[in-house]
Amino acid sequence: MRHICFMPAYNAERLMESVVRNIPEEAWKKIETLLIVNDGSVDATGELAEKLSEEFPQIRVVSHSENRGYGEAQKTAFDWALKNGADTVVMLHSDGQYPPDFLIRMIEPLENGAHVVGGSRTKYGDMRHGGMGQARYWGTVCLNWVENVVFRANLTSYHSGYKAYSITALRSIPYSKYSSTFNFDSEMLVGAIRANLRIDEVPIPTIHGEGYSSLKPVPYGISVLRTLFRFVSKKI
Repeated sequence: MRHICFMPAYNAERLMESVVRNIPEEAWKKIETLLIVNDGSVDATGELAEKLSEEFPQIRVVSHSENRGYGEAQKTAFDWALKNGADTVVMLHSDGQYPPDFLIRMIEPLENGAHVVGGSRTKYGDMRHGGMGQARYWGTVCLNWVENVVFRANLTSYHSGYKAYSITALRSIPYSKYSSTFNFDSEMLVGAIRANLRIDEVPIPTIHGEGYSSLKPVPYGISVLRTLFRFVSKKI
């Protein structure tokens, strides 16, 4: 199978290189291409990505002329994967929030018939032990419960950014219609549920700290509730 890893990167010069260098050798052997999507960064992310591509022959770089958003960076990667004959795609964040040494574990369920794989911090253990604050923790727990009720599903995590998809999933989910925001991940899960795709979860550790998450919990929570309303009203 042709496995593609992609990395959305916006102003990621501080942490991106260490993430790339921490990808284990066994993962490099399995991944055909690491696609870095530079989403209109105004720091040295673009230059760093090009420099890394000179050192690592599997790295390809695609740059947006302006910042389009997290969801648009993923759409660019998905379009690239479909155009270039990939069988699977796995997303690795450029800020170090998700461990590169779990890449193989994210890919394995796809090789065994899963269509979508999500990293689950809940399955790994208490998220607060990894530095997640109480408010964020309980907000996540409550949102997950509500989403399981609405979607009639039994997932432990809807809001992890560690995701992997089969090419069948990308062809079945109308991702081009989805938002450009951080809510894109939730919309992809909604699309997978609508398409009756098999969704597996892989336990991953919680990594939180300075510079690791720019996502604001309250606006994000509101956007998730809007997604739930759109699902119930069959607008998504």
